[in-house]
Amino acid sequence: MEITSTDLGLAARVQQLTKTYGTGESAVRALDGVTVGIRRGEFTAIMGPSGSGKSTLMHIMAGLDAPTGGRAWIGDTDITGLSDLELTILRRRRVGFVFQSFNLVPTLDALGNILLPFALDGREPSALERSRIDGLIASLGLGPRLTHRPHELSGGQQQRVAIARALATAPDLVFADEPTGNLDSRSGREVLALLAAASREHGQSIAMVTHDPVAAAYADRVLFLGDGRIVADKTAQTAEAISAHMLAAEEVPA
Repeated sequence: MEITSTDLGLAARVQQLTKTYGTGESAVRALDGVTVGIRRGEFTAIMGPSGSGKSTLMHIMAGLDAPTGGRAWIGDTDITGLSDLELTILRRRRVGFVFQSFNLVPTLDALGNILLPFALDGREPSALERSRIDGLIASLGLGPRLTHRPHELSGGQQQRVAIARALATAPDLVFADEPTGNLDSRSGREVLALLAAASREHGQSIAMVTHDPVAAAYADRVLFLGDGRIVADKTAQTAEAISAHMLAAEEVPA
C-alpha cells in the first residue's frame, strides 16, 4: 500500500525531484533528487543562495512548472501527470499564491482582486466564506481601501490585498515567493506576521521562498537548499542563526 501525503501529515510533498534546464554540456541541474514535504498547519521558509533551486522547487510543488524527473503531490493528488486544465482547477481551488510583484489585476479595485479566485471559479462566495473574507479584510486594515485600484495603493497595501486574495478561499496551502521583497521593513513585518497567523490560527500550510534571514525567522521550520539539494532542515531559528548558516554555506574552503 502506498503511503499518502495525508498519512504523513503533509500538505504537499515531492519525491526524488529533479529539474534540468538545457541539454548536453550546457545543461544546468536546478534540482538534484530532492525529497521533502510541507507539513500541514506549519509555516516553512525555503532558503538558499541564488541558483540553489529554491524558486524552482516551489514552482514545481505549486504545479507552476513540471519536473524533469520524480513526482509531486498536493495533498493526496499526484500532480505530476495532470493536464494544464486539471492543474489550473486544482490550484484555483486548493492553493493560494503571494508573489513579490503582487500580481494584482490593474483594472479591478481591491475587493475585485480579493474576490478574483471566486470569479475565476464562476461562483459567488457563500455566506460563511463572505464572513471569513470580511474578517480578513478587517484584520488586514483594508476596509477603507476596497474601492481603490492597485495604482492608488501603497506597496504594503497592494501586498495585503494579494494576501487577502491568497487566503480568500481558505486554501490548505499557500505559496509565497519573496513576499516582502518590494516592501519597506514595517510593511514587510506586517505581511510576515499575517502569514504566521494564517498558519498558527487557521491551520493553513505556508511555504515561503526568501533570501532574508529576518523573514525566515518568522517560520516554524527553515529548509536550506544548496546546489539543488536540501542541505539542512531546521526548526524555528533566529535571524542571527539563519544568517550564520547562510554565511557558512557560502564560504568555500581554499
